[in-house]
Amino acid sequence: MQQKGGDELGGELEYGNRDRRGHYRPNKKVGYPPVFIWPAQPIKALKWIFSIPGYFLPWNLFYVLVGLISWFFISPPLEAYAQLEIQTILIVLLRNSGLVLLYFGGFHYRLYIKRAQRSEFKFHPKWPSESSKLFLFHNQNLDNIFLTFASGVTIWSGFEIGILWLAANEYISVINAQQNLIYFVVMVLLVHLWRDLHFYLIHRLIHFEPFYSIAHRIHHKNVNPGPWSGLAMHPIEHLFYFSCALLYIIFPFHPAFVIVALVHAGLSPAPGHSGFERIKIAEDKTFDSEAHAHYLHHKYFECNYADGILPLDRWFGTFHDGSDEAKKSLENRLKPKRA
Repeated sequence: MQQKGGDELGGELEYGNRDRRGHYRPNKKVGYPPVFIWPAQPIKALKWIFSIPGYFLPWNLFYVLVGLISWFFISPPLEAYAQLEIQTILIVLLRNSGLVLLYFGGFHYRLYIKRAQRSEFKFHPKWPSESSKLFLFHNQNLDNIFLTFASGVTIWSGFEIGILWLAANEYISVINAQQNLIYFVVMVLLVHLWRDLHFYLIHRLIHFEPFYSIAHRIHHKNVNPGPWSGLAMHPIEHLFYFSCALLYIIFPFHPAFVIVALVHAGLSPAPGHSGFERIKIAEDKTFDSEAHAHYLHHKYFECNYADGILPLDRWFGTFHDGSDEAKKSLENRLKPKRA
């Protein structure tokens, strides 16, 4: 959390500027934490893990806690998944729908309905389209909300129900969390690293044909993303995206692993697609939404396929830090494709 002063323009100018078309560009370049670098910097890495922002805070610990609460307090018992009844399915669907409604809806209400900070720190100068044939109902937000619930929450819940059905019917052996406490904690806290790797791999895949034309282009209609754009995907893409939960069936298994991974996947797109670099929590305080890297992906398409801890884009030459030099490098890289 950082201090921010002055009026609307003054606060924005403290962190960035706007180009001639009114697009906001942060001064701070996209970067990676001091973890997967050489030569190694173990002291800096440890400080980053426990700092704010860092590995745990502000986002990852929140998703882990929501996932654990979801399993231990607002889920049917595991045995209920053995012989699936409508009540069990409805509880899962309603719980996941409620999480999405509260979290995505909270960002949308504050930033786009109430417009609590107006367009301050908003990357794109325009608001989401309400009259475009690109979108269902000719409305970007309605299109995004429909895809989020009709496809996203349904497929998220389907993965959860299917995997827990396997566990409840003893096709997967379930460990006792108390007897395997260290293993349980480590697996839960490593969810974000696995999701980084998984997201990069499936994201690169769906940028190839025919997956892009069939599925991923639906998500990329949101060149000016808002919170609801985060899970606005074609069902095929949702199947790839939520398949992150399948990893846990090949390890000593606990239902919480799957719930935490799916909650992380289901909720984390909201701030990353907020469309704002910084979120105001008071007149003189803001925090970084960590949306810049993924906004650049929506703007330029062929960069920043992952935007987390693992520097995969840097390793594979698809990194864009928001600078003019990075934009030029991207243009040079794409010239052979366009020739």
